Amino acid sequence: MTTLRLRQPKVALPSDRSFWLQDIGADTATEPLRGDVRADVVIVGGGYTGLWTALRIRELAPETRVIVLEADLCGSGASGRNGGQVHSWFAEIDQIGAVVGLEEARQLCADTVASIAGLKALQQNGTIDMDLRLDGWLWTASSIAQEGAWENAVATTAAVGENRFKPLTADDIQRRTGSSASYVGVAETNAGTVHPAKLAIGLRKLALACGVIIHERSPVLDIETGRTCTVRTAEGRVRAEKVVLAANAWLSALPELRRHLYVVDSEVVATAAVPELLDSIGWRDGASICDSQAQVLYYQRTSMGRVIFGRGSGNLAFAGNFGASFNRSSEHGRDNVRELHRVYPALRGVRVEYDWSGPIDCVPEHVPVFDHLRGHPNIFYGMGFNGTGIAQTPIGGRILASLVLERSDRWSASGLVGIERRMSLPPEPFRYLGAKLVRGAVRRKNEAEIRNRKADRITTLLAGLKPGRRKT
Repeated sequence: MTTLRLRQPKVALPSDRSFWLQDIGADTATEPLRGDVRADVVIVGGGYTGLWTALRIRELAPETRVIVLEADLCGSGASGRNGGQVHSWFAEIDQIGAVVGLEEARQLCADTVASIAGLKALQQNGTIDMDLRLDGWLWTASSIAQEGAWENAVATTAAVGENRFKPLTADDIQRRTGSSASYVGVAETNAGTVHPAKLAIGLRKLALACGVIIHERSPVLDIETGRTCTVRTAEGRVRAEKVVLAANAWLSALPELRRHLYVVDSEVVATAAVPELLDSIGWRDGASICDSQAQVLYYQRTSMGRVIFGRGSGNLAFAGNFGASFNRSSEHGRDNVRELHRVYPALRGVRVEYDWSGPIDCVPEHVPVFDHLRGHPNIFYGMGFNGTGIAQTPIGGRILASLVLERSDRWSASGLVGIERRMSLPPEPFRYLGAKLVRGAVRRKNEAEIRNRKADRITTLLAGLKPGRRKT
């Protein structure tokens, strides 16, 4: 018998929560776990992955007793902190194909298109009001170095018979975004934006209605492994035959997974609502927008006229251990604000009312991985969404549910299953020191390139050691 110890999260202060969570006054709806209980399956993590997995298990096997343990409130992690961008996996088809092969990559990408249709149906039938607006996703360049960042994905998509992307001119981008900073790119039409916290809280409500038992404010301390696992919190225990670890970046607490996982953070700011100003510059719809810089710029206009503006910070967690600074940076989104003003000079006088951060679970291939822990065939996990998850986590839920229920189907047989095929990262402290060196170079190179300058040769060489692109 082995005891797996999990790291305790630093719960964000109410004032440090994301705009999304504060906007709807998100709070717990269920009681903490108390006493000893039994379950067939216990899921650690009440975000998108955990909730989609719970819903899928109940759909396939309605008699299954499923308990979800969430450290804070459902959606308080990455699910409620992201930029609210919804697009398919076709943007990553080349990277996914390198892991699973081109045919399965095509099918997985098509599955995310179906996920988006599923979200639309949930909103249209009144099940979840998530402010979903399918006005498209614009993948753009705002500097010479960014031009053509989409070419591999577009070419690979076309090669499998899909035509998901349409070219954008400078006039197209100006008309859609109200900004002239980006001047070339491509658009995915069946994409857009969502209110992430409304989606997370809606999934919690749906899961409860489907018979899933949820205990919020119940951080897991440890798991005693065995034929029947014991999952322990401060005030209770759950005994279950199957365990699913759906805890995003917090899975870095387990050395077996940390070999393949690194944790970085992304920072997001939200302006005051200025709908008239945004209308006046021509920014009226709910498209999601990215430019192609190495530090991942992503933004949207909310339905109420706020600008949500996110950017990768480059901060890295040593040994995957992160604390309160990954809830909210002491710099309060300073770099984001600077970039906001570069892209939208007209917003220089607009107040930034919210800023927050969030950890991102990254794997070197930038394609999520699902498996069971070595030597523990009844403890499953999914990780490595790399900041792209709203249309992708429903696929993760299907894979995890099929693994848990021991179903022989395309989900359990997916090439995304199996960590042994994935790259291992160097041990600490070499990983952290090397990553800091590389990410520092990436930052310097990026700062030069967004101003159409060239970085020095050493900086360019070091920056080239960074794994492939990532979006949020």
